[in-house]
Amino acid sequence: MALPKMVRVNQHFDAPVLTDLPAAIRAELESIVTTSIIKPGDTVALTAGSRGVANIATAVKAIVDYLKKIGARPFVVPAMGSHGGATAEGQRTVLEHYGITEETVGAPVKASMEVVKLGKLPQAGSDDLPVFMDKYAAQADHIVPINRIKAHTDFNGSIESGLMKMMVIGLGKQQGANYYHRAFFQYGFEHVITAVGGFILDTGKIAFGVGLIENAHEDTAKVVAIPAARLLQTERELLVASKSMMGKLPFDELDLLIIDWTGKNISGTGMDTNVIGRMMQNFEPEPLKPAILRIFVRDLTEESDGNATGIGLADFTTTRLVDKIDRHATYMNGITALGPQKSKIPFYYDTDQEAIEVALNTIGLTKPENARVVRIESTLRLTELDLSEALLQDAKLHSNLEVVGELQPLEFNESGNLLPFALERH
Repeated sequence: MALPKMVRVNQHFDAPVLTDLPAAIRAELESIVTTSIIKPGDTVALTAGSRGVANIATAVKAIVDYLKKIGARPFVVPAMGSHGGATAEGQRTVLEHYGITEETVGAPVKASMEVVKLGKLPQAGSDDLPVFMDKYAAQADHIVPINRIKAHTDFNGSIESGLMKMMVIGLGKQQGANYYHRAFFQYGFEHVITAVGGFILDTGKIAFGVGLIENAHEDTAKVVAIPAARLLQTERELLVASKSMMGKLPFDELDLLIIDWTGKNISGTGMDTNVIGRMMQNFEPEPLKPAILRIFVRDLTEESDGNATGIGLADFTTTRLVDKIDRHATYMNGITALGPQKSKIPFYYDTDQEAIEVALNTIGLTKPENARVVRIESTLRLTELDLSEALLQDAKLHSNLEVVGELQPLEFNESGNLLPFALERH
């Protein structure tokens, strides 16, 4: 089959960068007068999640250092719902992947899947909503949620992925995460997160939150310490700022998107649904743009530990990816989130070349060599892309794109697989 020729381009984003994160965190903690909230001897549970948040270990250590300096006793709790195979050791291992251990951050990591019930929220015409919380966090004098604030991969709202969601889903562990995902079907995502999160705020357990915003290069652009009384409104404002800095594909209509890597360290759904334009979420409308006819995903990251949640968002994949899938971790994630449809295994082939040829045979009357094709390393990395010849003219007119290579055929190794994205000769 004649395949399209490809060219490497750089995509430029307005991307502010925070150059000294520890200093910025110290300044933020000073600005909210942390010493008026947390007293010497107080225990403080700091949350750490399962997403690939930029500089997260650095941020946690900076907060630990500050709290220890004022005489508090901080420790870290995994706040990731059912991730890590829904086991305490699995969640501890996830944090280790992100560089968060007692040795690296200077505070104990207390992992448990046990929860306590803080109370319940009455809901008209239906069952009450119980409020669950990680047992170690519930035992602490204070809780400080730390998380990236960004667009969610399952729904759109004024509150999406961030501190409130971590307080509800993350600290709810598997039991809470599963219950709240069920409640989403009845009441909607945003209502459950704000209602349960509001209950947790009203308990007085939350000392303050630390919100991180990333630029399109996946680097920390801003950090904000938020007193509990202002957490909900400030997170709404920071979500707007975060969305304005999000990376995205430069074209809205494609015949084929090739993604080298999917994984939980990249997105909760392996691939960011805001980038690929596919959500596959019950009771939520599909995005209108981007409109991508076929998606081929080549491999699963090592950091994902076999959790291939979201692989069903693709149309085609490889045997090597399927062989890496940990069914227990993937199924547990899908069942807890009530999204089994997102993790169905796509058509898979032994080589990249075969998968690409099959994919391009399913795009209608467009000849494969004329297809609108983009290749990216992952949905987190959108500053370098390979574009097919059919997109080259548009790319030259795009103000944020810089063509840095020459058109050349897709290059496969002796096994029939594409060369690693970073090694492509452009």
